[in-house]
Amino acid sequence: MSPWLVKQEPSSYPFSQLLKDKKVTWDGVRNYQARNFLRQMKLGDPVLYYHSVEQRAIVGLAKIKKTAFPDPTSPQGEEWTSVVLSAVRAFSQPVTLDQLKADKKFSELLLLRQSRLSVMPLPPTLFQAILKLGQ
Repeated sequence: MSPWLVKQEPSSYPFSQLLKDKKVTWDGVRNYQARNFLRQMKLGDPVLYYHSVEQRAIVGLAKIKKTAFPDPTSPQGEEWTSVVLSAVRAFSQPVTLDQLKADKKFSELLLLRQSRLSVMPLPPTLFQAILKLGQ
């Protein structure tokens, strides 16, 4: 299994809403690199959920419930991709962007190097370290 991170503004769709909804179609991604990452996701892959803009923290864990399919919000049909995420659990302690920046072991995270990218893979060792921080 390959771990991933997705970003969303909490004012648009907070992790608490995913917990209530149980699952969500992750659509509307309009960046080619992020789209290609969506296409690489496998059923059951773990996904960290990051609140961007206001909170700037990883706040929960989800998983891939349905792999890549054409984005229903795309006027171009199959050019863009969606997946379905299902909620696993909220973190008891959000892992902030400042925490990640302060620890050199996280320096290679795409979150820190390509801050506008909304979908990205995570090295398994860093995924485990973030999980530990969030508990």
